[in-house]
Amino acid sequence: MAHQSGPGARDPASPAGKVGAAAPPAPDLRLEIRDPEAVRPDLLETFPYEYSGSPATVEISTDEFTTVCPWSGLPDFGTVAIRYLPRERVLELRSFKYYLLSYRSVGIYQEHAANRILQDLVRACAPEWMELDLDYRVRGGIRTIVRVRWPAPGA
Repeated sequence: MAHQSGPGARDPASPAGKVGAAAPPAPDLRLEIRDPEAVRPDLLETFPYEYSGSPATVEISTDEFTTVCPWSGLPDFGTVAIRYLPRERVLELRSFKYYLLSYRSVGIYQEHAANRILQDLVRACAPEWMELDLDYRVRGGIRTIVRVRWPAPGA
């Protein structure tokens, strides 16, 4: 067998190259985690709805939502789906995209993220009602869907 050199070659003299030797410790690959205060609801913009009173609902979804689990430090990826009946203001989509991007390295539990997004959107556009589903990708064999509504049923 020829001797290998260069990147990725084993050094037979190193402990990691010997059978039974302890592997070097794994590097810490956890993501930088920011506090939920880093979320930017000030980015949300609206525009006047010219058909107030119309029963037309607005549905928006994106599968590009990501946060960081504050427990494990691992990224969470999910789909945000919103359905609402506008009153006088409509959510401007570009601003919504930037708002969601502000969650990118925020450490927040899945259940809290859904409630926080709904709260910020209701403040921004004051709809008749709004529903939000946050459908996270499977992790550890578990799928999580968080569904919130404003006003809350029975309120």
